[in-house]
Amino acid sequence: MFERLKSLINNGISKDTVGRSALACGIFALATLLSVPAQAAGLLTPVGGGPGLTLAQQHVLVTLENGYSVTEVEQIFKNPHSTDRDAQYSFPVPKHAAVGEFTYWIDGQPVHAEVMKKQAARDLHNREKQQGRETALVEKDEYRTFEVAVSPVRAGKDVKIRLVYLQKQAVDHSMGRYVYPLEEGGVDGAVDAFWSRNEDVAEAFSFRMKLRSAYPVDAVRATNGQATVTQIDSGEWEVLIDAKTGNGATRGNGLTDAQIAELEVAQSVTNPAQSNTLPVYSLNKDIVVYWRLAENLPGSVDLVTYKEANASNGTFMLTLTPGIDLAPITEGRDWVFVLDASGSMQSKFASLIDGVRRALGSLNPADRFKIIMFSNNAYELTNGYMSADSATVETMLKKMDSLHAGGSTNLYDGLKSAVKSLDADRTTAIMLVTDGVANVGPSKLTKFLKLMEKVDVRIFTAIMGNSANEPLLEGLTKHMEGFAMNVSNDDDIVGLMMQMTSKVTHEAMHNVKVDIDGVRTRDITPEKFSRIYRGEQIVMFGKYSGDGVADLTINTEISGEKKQYKTPVNFPQVATDNPELERLWAFATIQALKEQQDIVGVTDDSKQGITDVALNAGLVTDYTSLVVVRNEIFEQEGIARNNAARVEREQQARQQRANAPIVQTAQDTNQPAFPAARHTTSNGGGSVGMWMILLMSGLGFVRLVLSQRAARKA
Repeated sequence: MFERLKSLINNGISKDTVGRSALACGIFALATLLSVPAQAAGLLTPVGGGPGLTLAQQHVLVTLENGYSVTEVEQIFKNPHSTDRDAQYSFPVPKHAAVGEFTYWIDGQPVHAEVMKKQAARDLHNREKQQGRETALVEKDEYRTFEVAVSPVRAGKDVKIRLVYLQKQAVDHSMGRYVYPLEEGGVDGAVDAFWSRNEDVAEAFSFRMKLRSAYPVDAVRATNGQATVTQIDSGEWEVLIDAKTGNGATRGNGLTDAQIAELEVAQSVTNPAQSNTLPVYSLNKDIVVYWRLAENLPGSVDLVTYKEANASNGTFMLTLTPGIDLAPITEGRDWVFVLDASGSMQSKFASLIDGVRRALGSLNPADRFKIIMFSNNAYELTNGYMSADSATVETMLKKMDSLHAGGSTNLYDGLKSAVKSLDADRTTAIMLVTDGVANVGPSKLTKFLKLMEKVDVRIFTAIMGNSANEPLLEGLTKHMEGFAMNVSNDDDIVGLMMQMTSKVTHEAMHNVKVDIDGVRTRDITPEKFSRIYRGEQIVMFGKYSGDGVADLTINTEISGEKKQYKTPVNFPQVATDNPELERLWAFATIQALKEQQDIVGVTDDSKQGITDVALNAGLVTDYTSLVVVRNEIFEQEGIARNNAARVEREQQARQQRANAPIVQTAQDTNQPAFPAARHTTSNGGGSVGMWMILLMSGLGFVRLVLSQRAARKA
C-alpha cells in the first residue's frame, strides 16, 4: 500500500496552517462543542510536499426513493500556483456503496469514466499523466476508502469532477437512516505517515437530500446543526446545508452566528491580512439524517423493477416489511457485553457507557449480564454474571465511569473470553461494540468462525465509525445469526444500542424462505435468511424473464411454529424508471462472492467472478477501477463507451423521476401479505422509543420548515 501511495506522489494540498494560530486564540470557548478527528475526507499531499491545491467547492445531492439512494458529489479543485499540480482526494467508503459513475470536465465538457481491470486502469492513467494529458482515476482501498486521482490541474485554473454512488436504503422499526461519511478514522499507518491532508472547503459547501417516500413520513431529523429540514408533502421532505464564503464567515460545523463572529474577531486581531481565510466547511464530521414513517402503517411487500422494451431479462428489488406477530421473550437470558476499550474509543467512551446504561436498563428482571472489556488483552469487569436489577446495574456503571480507553484492539481475545463464560443452560446473546480493526491477535474471519463453531450463541455488533473492519465483523455476525448495526461517530450511540436491545427481547423469524411462482426468476441474492429480527426488512435483488402476475409465498418459523404469508406481485413487461437496479443487483452479487472469499479464501474463480460482474455493470471493486482520459484516447485505445451510455441512461431516468409523482411500489394493498401493522419505534423500541431518545440526545438541533401543498402550488 505504501509503495503504491509513493507512486502517486503529487502536489495536492497540505493542511493550510495560515491563520491556525489565530483560530486557536478563539477556539478555546468552543472546545466542548467541536470534536475534530485526526483524519477526515480531503485533499492529500505527501508529507513535506509544500503548498498545494484548494478544494474550492463541494456539493452533495442525495436522492432517496424506491428503497435506494443516489449520492452525487461534485467538487471543484483550484490551482493558484504558476505550475500544474495534481489532485489526490480520499474519502471513506460509504456503507455498501456501489460506485459506477465518475465524470471529469475536460475543456469544459463532461467526460464519463469507463471501468477497467485495476492494473490496466492504473497503467492507462499513468501513461496519460506522463504525456501531460488530462486523466483521472478512482480506486477502492479494500473496505477503507475511495481514492480519486486527478491530473493535471492547470496553473491558475480549476477542474470539476463528479462521483456518484448507489446504496440500498432499508428501514428498521419504521425508521430510515442515511449517513454521508466524512470521518476516516485512520486505520493504515503507512497512509498516516505519508500523507497530510486538507479537509477544508474554501468557498462553498452544500448538502441537499431529497426524500421521496411512497409511505407518509412523520418527521425528519439531521445531526448537523446548520441543516434546514423542509416538509413538502406527506411523503416528500428536503434536508439542506448551505455554506458559502461571506466576509470570512464559517457557515459549517454547526456554529452559531455569535460563535462565527468570535472566531473572526480572534483571527483578525492576530492576523488581519488573513481575516477572510477561515474555511467555509470542514469535512471532518459525518452528516446523519433520520426519518420516521407514520404510525400504524401495515406490513407490506414492495417491488421495484427495471426492464427495457424488447429485453428478455429484467432486474428487480423485492422488499418485505413484516407486520407484528413477534411476541416479547419473557424467559430469563444472559447478556455478555464485549466492549472495545482501545485508544481509538477514547472520544466515544462516555457515549458508549451511556449506551450500555440504556441497554442494561431495558433488560428483564430475570436476565443476567456480564461485561468484558478488551484492548491489548481482554478482562472481565464483572465478577461472573450479575442480576439485571437497577441497583446492580448502577453499581457496575459507576465502576465503568472510572475506566479509560487506551491500547490496541485484540478483538479475538475479547470474544474468546466471552465464549469461555457461557452457561449452557441459558439462552445467551453477545453484544459486541467496537470501532476498529483487529490489530492484535488473529484477524481472519476463519479464525473467529473456528472459535465460535462449538457454541450456540447470537452475536449482535455495533460497528462504530468508518474505519472498522466491516467484512470481518459483518461476516462473523451473519454466521452467528445475529445482526450488525453501523454507528457513525456523529450518530446517536445510545438510541442505536436501545434499538439493538429491543430486537433481541422479542421472537425472531427463523429459516425464512421466499418463493416466486408464475414468473421465472434467477440469480437472487441473498439466497436465504436464517433469521429476521423485529423491525428488520427483507431486501432481495434478482433477475426475471417474462412478465405478469406471480404468486409470492413467504415460509418461516416463529418459536417452532410454521408460518406462511402470501400475496400476488406484478412483474411488468417494460419498466424503465430505475436503471440503477442493474448496478445494485451486481453489487449485491459481488458482496455475496466476497463473503465466500472471507470464509474459504480468494480463488481464481471468485476473483474472476467479481471482475466479470464489475466490468459488465461498471463498478469499482478491489479488482476494477474507473478511469477517465480524453475521448480521442478512449477511441484510440479501443475502449468501448459502455459505462458512459449507462451513465447517460441513469441520469435521464433520475431527471424523469424528479419531475414525476412519487410511485407507489406496494404490491399487497388488495391482498395484504401480513396481518398487522409494521414495527415502529413506539411498538418495538422498548420502554422509551428510539425516536424519543434521538430527540433527547445530543444531536444538533435543526430548523424545521413545514411547507403545505397549497403553498407549494402557489
